[in-house]
Amino acid sequence: MAVINYLTRIEFEAGAISRLPELLDGLGVRRPLLVTDRGLVATGLVDRVVALLPSATAIFDRTPANPTEAAAIEAATLYRGSGCDGIVGLGGGSSIDLAKAVRLLSGHDGPLAQYTAVAGGVSRIHGRICPLIAVPTTAGTGSEVGRAAVIITADGRKLGIISPFMLPSIALCDPELTLGLPPFLTAATGMDAISHCLETYMAPAINPPADAIALDGLKRGIANIRVAVTNGADPQARWEMMMCALEGALAFQKGLGAVHALTHPLGAIRELGLHHGTLNAVLMPAVLRFNRDVIGRKWQVLHDILGGEPDVVIADLCRGIGLPRGLAEMGVTDAMMQQIAGEALLDHCHPTNPRLPTREDYLALLQDSASSRGTT
Repeated sequence: MAVINYLTRIEFEAGAISRLPELLDGLGVRRPLLVTDRGLVATGLVDRVVALLPSATAIFDRTPANPTEAAAIEAATLYRGSGCDGIVGLGGGSSIDLAKAVRLLSGHDGPLAQYTAVAGGVSRIHGRICPLIAVPTTAGTGSEVGRAAVIITADGRKLGIISPFMLPSIALCDPELTLGLPPFLTAATGMDAISHCLETYMAPAINPPADAIALDGLKRGIANIRVAVTNGADPQARWEMMMCALEGALAFQKGLGAVHALTHPLGAIRELGLHHGTLNAVLMPAVLRFNRDVIGRKWQVLHDILGGEPDVVIADLCRGIGLPRGLAEMGVTDAMMQQIAGEALLDHCHPTNPRLPTREDYLALLQDSASSRGTT
């Protein structure tokens, strides 16, 4: 039996940010909390969005690179103290995931760990929460249409809180907001989106719509990521990459796999502060090789789209757009790998990999990803 769910309201077009006041009004939001980060404040984009918001808007701009429960509690305290009645999440996946966690706390008591998938938290989440409009400013996580928020909980674990109720009320996707995004961040977030398409397609659940969406997103991403990285002002490339990110997340309702089972605990290593998309990119070639023998004809489908052996093409692409050559270059040590290999077994993405890894398999994947393998 195939259980297929799609999903939430999406507004997607260049210039769509101008519709934010209308959309808030439609949701009955009069005093929103804007959740964003200081890096985005420095670009001037936050001021541009604030000009569209009611004068009573409260602003939380301290989203960490990897969102934490402590930040969610701080923002939720501001939400309640300011009498807010809705949330706008503006930024990359970190800001939008944090906004989702604050939204959860608008109708639920903490701690957040009780709502995580690995703790059986899906049944504890209800829909008596405030409206949320998610406004992505990168083309990567697709969190604007995802039913999960990935948060570092109070005990230091990076875990997924998953429920249909976690979907934003509206995803407001304006590719113009990504124009001029720096090359490295374009590359890292773009490979995040591509990794979602690849992992979803390989996942074993029966969901032909998700597979079709994932492959369409993959084609768009592969065809446009180099242009987006080298020419940040190209509007068509930015449109295509934002659609790739959107489609990757629409598709990963089907499930992800070993890449994300590893990147979640890697992202929780606080002394490194590793970027999620960069980790996905570095780990993807090894996981592709690991899955090859069990995904059958899907390997040839990926080969035809990518124009070569998938693991080699992805490794070469990552190097060509300036991403790290491996986990060692990113500061991941052998001791860290030993710990992460065990933690990956507990991640909610572990069971949906097409070939179920053991702890030893995860350790081998990490070691295989310590340095890059490709053709150049």
